[in-house]
Amino acid sequence: MSTRKQRAARAPAVPSITNAPEPLADDISRRQVRYLVQMGIRLVCFIGAILTWGHVPLWLSLVFIAAAVVLPYTAVIGANAGRERQDDSASYLEPREIERGPGSGGQLGGGQQ
Repeated sequence: MSTRKQRAARAPAVPSITNAPEPLADDISRRQVRYLVQMGIRLVCFIGAILTWGHVPLWLSLVFIAAAVVLPYTAVIGANAGRERQDDSASYLEPREIERGPGSGGQLGGGQQ
């Protein structure tokens, strides 16, 4: 083996800048904008329900009201969904097999019915 390959094998892995997480300020700003857009759509739904009440079929006004009721829930869920953790699929727990205990009669849980 050449010295270059030996050095490459021993060198610690250098993190790539493309794997760096999004800055916290950018993440918060993105979530705030998304929340405000959804609340703006909710306001339009409220105004649409008020303006269309009695002028269009009732179901259309009810759709506007339903959207105005559901949008705050989805907006809060989206705003609170913060930074996603980047896992490297590393498992910190080693799986182990459950062993049969003595006197279990070949059954798990003691073998008593």
